[in-house]
Amino acid sequence: MSSVKPVPDGYHTVTPSLIVDNAAEAIEFYKRALGAEEIFRMAMPDGRVGHAELKFGDSVIFVSDEFPDMGYRSPKSLGGTHGGLGLYLEDADAAFEKAVAEGATPVTPMMDAFWGDRYGKVTDPYGHIWSLMTHVKDCTPEEIAEASKEFFSQSAASS
Repeated sequence: MSSVKPVPDGYHTVTPSLIVDNAAEAIEFYKRALGAEEIFRMAMPDGRVGHAELKFGDSVIFVSDEFPDMGYRSPKSLGGTHGGLGLYLEDADAAFEKAVAEGATPVTPMMDAFWGDRYGKVTDPYGHIWSLMTHVKDCTPEEIAEASKEFFSQSAASS
């Protein structure tokens, strides 16, 4: 019987993977702008990053360069992204400001979200969308439902 754990220590069951154009540069951006810690990097013979692992708080994400011949394309190559990443932080406002100062593009300004988070979104220079969040209030599902009705009715009225 093997003593190897099916999910290694320090990892979670689901681990996102980002494909970027210029992974080495992106890794440095994630370290500077979002506080990532680089824990592993494997370079390919041509110098591209074949696989890297970055730790954000208690979570790990994988990052690699594009490999179009294997079907791995970045948001820049695809002209958009498939989704986004949510990053809970001690101070989402400071992280938002830092990310923008380092080259991210604001998408949603920081706000007090109806579900109890301080929340804003940026697109990093590599095309990935990041939701930056600090949980500030515990809300019941009923409170969230009521607050969402009010939020969306105000949004509809202002458009």
